[in-house]
Amino acid sequence: MLTFTHRKNLNSTSVVNLKLSLTAEERARSRHHFQASDKQMVCLRLPRGTVLKDGDILEDETNTTIIQIIAKPEPVLTVTARSQLDLIKAAYHLGNRHVQLEITADYLRLSPDSVLRQMLEKLGLIVKEEFSSFHPETGAYTQHFH
Repeated sequence: MLTFTHRKNLNSTSVVNLKLSLTAEERARSRHHFQASDKQMVCLRLPRGTVLKDGDILEDETNTTIIQIIAKPEPVLTVTARSQLDLIKAAYHLGNRHVQLEITADYLRLSPDSVLRQMLEKLGLIVKEEFSSFHPETGAYTQHFH
């Protein structure tokens, strides 16, 4: 089992040995075991509060193996609106419910939830079920790699 404890800045001589495809929830786990692309077991022991992003690079404890984090597609609800004000209002209502939310200028994205879907549709928003990578906003106090 490989253990990854720190990030690495990728340079032109770096070679990615493994890829680890994780959902948004899994990318927020700082200590967990996962199965990498080659079926090898990988252990993450990152600082508490670390949130991994798509494309992040980690190096193992021995500095011999480099793994790339991939945002794994997952079921999501994608919310669009007829106006940006309606989208802002939806973000407000979802934020009041402490929902993990991906926010862009054109859409909001969240994990599937039938109650939230009904609320959004009652507000006049367009809600589509999709299978996509999910990149929720991180909290102001979480750590993430750039």
